[in-house]
Amino acid sequence: MSKKVEINEYEQARREKLIQLREKGIDPYGGRFSKTDSLSEIKDKFDPDREDIVVTGAGRIVLHRDIGKLIFITLRDWSGTLQIGLSKQFLSDGWDVAKLLDLGDIIGVQGILGQTKTGEITIWVKQLTLLSKATLPPPEKWHGLQDVELRYRQRYVDLFANPQVMRTFRDRTAIIGSIRCFLEKRDFLEVETPMMQPLAGGAAARPFVTHHNTLDMDLYLRIAPELYLKRLLVGGMEKVFEINRNFRNEGISTQHNPEFTMCELYQAYADYNVMMDIMEELVCQLVRERSEDMKLEFNGRLIDYHGPWARKTYAELFQEHVGFSMNDMPAVRQRARELEIGEANMDDIVVVNELFEHYVEDKLVNPTFVIDYPAALCVLTRRKSDQPEIAERFELFIAGMEVANAYTELNDPAVQEENFRQQLRGQEETEAQMDDDFVTALKYAMPPAGGLGFGIDRLVMLLTNSASIRDVILFPLMRSTSNA
Repeated sequence: MSKKVEINEYEQARREKLIQLREKGIDPYGGRFSKTDSLSEIKDKFDPDREDIVVTGAGRIVLHRDIGKLIFITLRDWSGTLQIGLSKQFLSDGWDVAKLLDLGDIIGVQGILGQTKTGEITIWVKQLTLLSKATLPPPEKWHGLQDVELRYRQRYVDLFANPQVMRTFRDRTAIIGSIRCFLEKRDFLEVETPMMQPLAGGAAARPFVTHHNTLDMDLYLRIAPELYLKRLLVGGMEKVFEINRNFRNEGISTQHNPEFTMCELYQAYADYNVMMDIMEELVCQLVRERSEDMKLEFNGRLIDYHGPWARKTYAELFQEHVGFSMNDMPAVRQRARELEIGEANMDDIVVVNELFEHYVEDKLVNPTFVIDYPAALCVLTRRKSDQPEIAERFELFIAGMEVANAYTELNDPAVQEENFRQQLRGQEETEAQMDDDFVTALKYAMPPAGGLGFGIDRLVMLLTNSASIRDVILFPLMRSTSNA
């Protein structure tokens, strides 16, 4: 049974205006409108020495002042705002329509570009076209949509009510474009890999499961594209990248959304040192496009992106911030018990990493590469030849947040197969599936390579000073209102 929708007095008044417009033969939901310039471009055309500049623009009404025979309206499009003036004297054919306009309506106008006595650039309208009548009023008399939960649920209102939100998402598009350009200039080839996979691989995460009816088989929404991208290295594609959507059936927080965007790239004949250089150069370029002094504020802290960035080993950071060696397992487990971490059934290295996450990560404010992770944490990573207990892996932390993860890729099929088997031990039978085809691919020989993955959403958070990942994802996953 459908829920009855209550109509308040404001919506009812707008519906009555809708009826009046139709009675006058006006289509309140007009068709194509030839708008050649944005409002900001129109504003740039203003010349105080000319009174003959004819312009055409369109936008949403965000301010409305009716003073009898003159109406001043502020329009907004995605480039900004511009005032228009409507006079009964010059708008005889459209004056009846002008009197039925409300906040939130979308209109098109043509007129002469001039200015008011106070110097405000204004379009003096000669022709008015109603393009879409808003039957719901904008939030809080156009002071912006403030309720955070409602902002995410009604992003379509959030975008037009809060100009900063529009700027953030335009910045996001520009950032992704810059990333593509950066990689393409370095001869990386953009590719696409499956989003539905027969095995959930490439990262340790709980997958979303779906079912293909025709083939009668379960599939997994990808948690990472890594194993497919490395298959391309085997095939001879020496530099590849993918800006991809990943899905992980895990928690939601200011840094986590179950559906998120990453960029992964792989370069044959490289290693994790090359990946560090690429990541630092890329982020510095993105910061430089936004800040001449290479400093950006994020969440109340000023981040200094000047290079070269710090490179510190996992072990030395553990010693520095926890206070003893990561190899001192009695001390490690004792500290875990003090923190009420249920360490009894955890492997040693898992307990070590719990302490690392607790004590170290939030101390890494300025960009820091954490290098040389314990090999037991890295099943897809090449070991150091002189220290097999250490993996050639780094994670990049900025403002206490992991932004990137990279490896010198493991290309020994026998070692990879054994690592997979160790990873699968103790997992539920339904999850314990070996990616035999990937091992087969390695047997055909994959060149030595470096691989890098970084979170687009978190990077955009840093570059736009957005405190939550939901602020940079247009439609973040939300709890159903029926279950709230």
